[in-house]
Amino acid sequence: MQHRSFAVLVALALLAAPAVAHVEGAQAQGFLSGLAHPVSGLDHVLAMVAVGLWGAQLGVPALWLLPLTFPIVMALGGLLGLLGIPLPGVEIGIAASALLLGGAVMSGRRVPLAAALLLVGLFAVFHGHAHGTELPPGESGLLYSLGFVIATGCLHAMGIAIGTLQRWPAGRVALRLAGGGIGVAGLVFLWRAIA
Repeated sequence: MQHRSFAVLVALALLAAPAVAHVEGAQAQGFLSGLAHPVSGLDHVLAMVAVGLWGAQLGVPALWLLPLTFPIVMALGGLLGLLGIPLPGVEIGIAASALLLGGAVMSGRRVPLAAALLLVGLFAVFHGHAHGTELPPGESGLLYSLGFVIATGCLHAMGIAIGTLQRWPAGRVALRLAGGGIGVAGLVFLWRAIA
Protein backbone atom coordinates (compact mmCIF):
# COMPACT_ATOMS: atom_id res chain seq x y z
CA MET A 1 0.00 0.00 0.00
CA GLN A 2 2.85 2.39 0.82
CA HIS A 3 4.43 1.83 -2.61
CA ARG A 4 1.17 2.69 -4.35
CA SER A 5 0.78 5.85 -2.26
CA PHE A 6 4.33 6.86 -3.04
CA ALA A 7 3.83 6.27 -6.77
CA VAL A 8 0.64 8.36 -6.75
CA LEU A 9 2.42 11.14 -4.86
CA VAL A 10 5.31 11.18 -7.35
CA ALA A 11 2.89 11.19 -10.30
CA LEU A 12 0.97 14.14 -8.82
CA ALA A 13 4.21 15.99 -8.16
CA LEU A 14 5.19 15.57 -11.80
CA LEU A 15 1.83 16.91 -12.95
CA ALA A 16 1.82 19.90 -10.61
CA ALA A 17 3.03 23.19 -12.04
CA PRO A 18 5.95 24.44 -9.94
CA ALA A 19 5.87 27.95 -8.49
CA VAL A 20 8.22 30.19 -10.43
CA ALA A 21 8.85 33.55 -8.79
CA HIS A 22 10.89 36.41 -10.23
CA VAL A 23 11.69 34.67 -13.50
CA GLU A 24 11.21 36.34 -16.85
CA GLY A 25 8.48 34.86 -19.02
CA ALA A 26 10.71 33.26 -21.64
CA GLN A 27 12.94 31.75 -18.95
CA ALA A 28 10.03 30.22 -17.06
CA GLN A 29 8.58 28.98 -20.31
CA GLY A 30 11.89 27.34 -21.25
CA PHE A 31 12.21 25.55 -17.91
CA LEU A 32 8.57 24.50 -17.80
CA SER A 33 8.67 23.31 -21.42
CA GLY A 34 11.75 21.25 -20.65
CA LEU A 35 10.17 19.86 -17.50
CA ALA A 36 7.05 18.82 -19.40
CA HIS A 37 8.78 17.46 -22.50
CA PRO A 38 9.97 14.04 -21.21
CA VAL A 39 6.50 13.23 -19.85
CA SER A 40 4.78 14.28 -23.08
CA GLY A 41 5.62 11.08 -24.94
CA LEU A 42 5.05 7.52 -23.78
CA ASP A 43 8.26 6.35 -25.49
CA HIS A 44 10.33 8.68 -23.30
CA VAL A 45 8.39 7.91 -20.11
CA LEU A 46 8.70 4.14 -20.47
CA ALA A 47 12.41 4.25 -21.28
CA MET A 48 13.15 6.54 -18.32
CA VAL A 49 11.18 4.38 -15.90
CA ALA A 50 12.89 1.27 -17.31
CA VAL A 51 16.32 2.74 -16.49
CA GLY A 52 15.25 3.07 -12.86
CA LEU A 53 13.70 -0.40 -12.81
CA TRP A 54 16.82 -1.98 -14.29
CA GLY A 55 19.08 -0.13 -11.88
CA ALA A 56 16.96 -1.38 -8.97
CA GLN A 57 17.16 -4.93 -10.30
CA LEU A 58 20.94 -4.79 -10.73
CA GLY A 59 21.43 -3.27 -7.27
CA VAL A 60 24.19 -1.06 -5.98
CA PRO A 61 26.15 0.54 -7.64
CA ALA A 62 23.98 0.28 -10.80
CA LEU A 63 21.02 1.49 -8.75
CA TRP A 64 22.61 4.95 -8.71
CA LEU A 65 25.00 4.88 -11.64
CA LEU A 66 22.44 4.12 -14.36
CA PRO A 67 20.08 6.96 -13.34
CA LEU A 68 23.05 9.34 -13.00
CA THR A 69 24.67 8.36 -16.29
CA PHE A 70 21.50 8.74 -18.33
CA PRO A 71 20.81 12.46 -17.65
CA ILE A 72 24.48 13.41 -17.94
CA VAL A 73 24.88 11.76 -21.34
CA MET A 74 21.38 12.89 -22.34
CA ALA A 75 22.43 16.50 -21.71
CA LEU A 76 25.34 15.97 -24.12
CA GLY A 77 22.93 14.57 -26.72
CA GLY A 78 20.66 17.54 -26.05
CA LEU A 79 23.55 19.90 -26.75
CA LEU A 80 24.10 18.19 -30.10
CA GLY A 81 20.42 18.74 -30.90
CA LEU A 82 20.49 22.37 -29.75
CA LEU A 83 23.52 23.00 -31.95
CA GLY A 84 21.73 21.45 -34.93
CA ILE A 85 24.21 18.60 -35.31
CA PRO A 86 22.33 15.78 -37.03
CA LEU A 87 22.10 12.31 -35.53
CA PRO A 88 20.65 9.63 -37.80
CA GLY A 89 18.07 7.19 -36.48
CA VAL A 90 16.96 9.16 -33.42
CA GLU A 91 13.41 7.76 -33.40
CA ILE A 92 14.72 4.24 -33.98
CA GLY A 93 17.19 4.69 -31.10
CA ILE A 94 14.43 5.90 -28.79
CA ALA A 95 12.17 2.99 -29.75
CA ALA A 96 15.05 0.54 -29.32
CA SER A 97 15.68 1.95 -25.85
CA ALA A 98 12.20 0.98 -24.69
CA LEU A 99 12.48 -2.40 -26.40
CA LEU A 100 15.91 -3.35 -25.04
CA LEU A 101 15.61 -1.78 -21.58
CA GLY A 102 12.20 -3.39 -21.16
CA GLY A 103 13.71 -6.68 -22.28
CA ALA A 104 16.54 -6.30 -19.76
CA VAL A 105 14.04 -5.75 -16.94
CA MET A 106 11.90 -8.65 -18.16
CA SER A 107 14.84 -11.07 -18.28
CA GLY A 108 16.10 -10.10 -14.84
CA ARG A 109 19.54 -11.23 -15.98
CA ARG A 110 22.60 -9.67 -14.37
CA VAL A 111 25.00 -8.03 -16.81
CA PRO A 112 28.39 -6.43 -16.21
CA LEU A 113 28.06 -2.86 -14.95
CA ALA A 114 30.14 -1.48 -17.84
CA ALA A 115 27.78 -3.06 -20.39
CA ALA A 116 24.71 -1.64 -18.62
CA LEU A 117 26.28 1.83 -18.47
CA LEU A 118 27.27 1.68 -22.15
CA LEU A 119 23.77 0.68 -23.22
CA VAL A 120 22.08 3.32 -21.06
CA GLY A 121 24.53 5.98 -22.25
CA LEU A 122 23.95 5.10 -25.90
CA PHE A 123 20.20 5.43 -25.53
CA ALA A 124 20.62 8.66 -23.56
CA VAL A 125 22.27 10.30 -26.59
CA PHE A 126 19.18 9.60 -28.72
CA HIS A 127 16.74 10.84 -26.08
CA GLY A 128 18.83 13.96 -25.44
CA HIS A 129 19.14 14.76 -29.13
CA ALA A 130 15.38 14.52 -29.53
CA HIS A 131 14.84 16.89 -26.60
CA GLY A 132 17.47 19.31 -27.88
CA THR A 133 16.08 19.56 -31.39
CA GLU A 134 12.57 20.16 -30.04
CA LEU A 135 13.43 23.34 -28.14
CA PRO A 136 10.54 25.72 -28.79
CA PRO A 137 11.65 28.94 -30.57
CA GLY A 138 12.51 31.85 -28.31
CA GLU A 139 13.03 29.78 -25.16
CA SER A 140 16.13 29.49 -23.03
CA GLY A 141 18.12 26.41 -24.09
CA LEU A 142 19.85 26.19 -20.72
CA LEU A 143 16.64 26.35 -18.68
CA TYR A 144 14.85 24.03 -21.10
CA SER A 145 17.70 21.52 -20.74
CA LEU A 146 17.65 21.84 -16.97
CA GLY A 147 13.92 21.12 -17.01
CA PHE A 148 14.18 17.98 -19.11
CA VAL A 149 17.09 16.65 -17.05
CA ILE A 150 15.12 17.15 -13.81
CA ALA A 151 12.01 15.49 -15.26
CA THR A 152 14.14 12.58 -16.46
CA GLY A 153 15.60 12.17 -12.98
CA CYS A 154 12.11 12.08 -11.51
CA LEU A 155 11.08 9.34 -13.95
CA HIS A 156 14.20 7.35 -13.04
CA ALA A 157 13.30 7.78 -9.36
CA MET A 158 9.82 6.41 -10.07
CA GLY A 159 11.42 3.35 -11.68
CA ILE A 160 13.70 2.87 -8.67
CA ALA A 161 10.76 3.21 -6.28
CA ILE A 162 8.74 0.66 -8.23
CA GLY A 163 11.84 -1.53 -8.41
CA THR A 164 11.81 -1.94 -4.64
CA LEU A 165 9.01 -4.45 -5.22
CA GLN A 166 11.71 -6.97 -6.12
CA ARG A 167 12.11 -7.70 -2.41
CA TRP A 168 9.16 -10.05 -2.66
CA PRO A 169 8.65 -12.96 -5.06
CA ALA A 170 5.39 -11.49 -6.39
CA GLY A 171 7.16 -8.15 -6.84
CA ARG A 172 9.87 -9.78 -8.96
CA VAL A 173 7.18 -11.28 -11.17
CA ALA A 174 5.44 -7.89 -11.42
CA LEU A 175 8.70 -6.21 -12.45
CA ARG A 176 9.33 -8.79 -15.14
CA LEU A 177 5.80 -8.31 -16.43
CA ALA A 178 6.32 -4.54 -16.42
CA GLY A 179 9.58 -5.01 -18.34
CA GLY A 180 7.74 -7.18 -20.85
CA GLY A 181 5.07 -4.50 -21.26
CA ILE A 182 7.73 -1.84 -21.84
CA GLY A 183 9.44 -4.11 -24.36
CA VAL A 184 6.20 -4.71 -26.26
CA ALA A 185 5.56 -0.96 -26.31
CA GLY A 186 9.10 -0.56 -27.66
CA LEU A 187 8.24 -2.93 -30.50
CA VAL A 188 5.24 -0.76 -31.35
CA PHE A 189 7.40 2.39 -31.24
CA LEU A 190 9.99 0.70 -33.43
CA TRP A 191 7.34 -0.34 -35.95
CA ARG A 192 6.10 3.26 -36.14
CA ALA A 193 9.66 4.60 -36.46
CA ILE A 194 10.53 2.38 -39.41
CA ALA A 195 7.10 2.34 -41.10
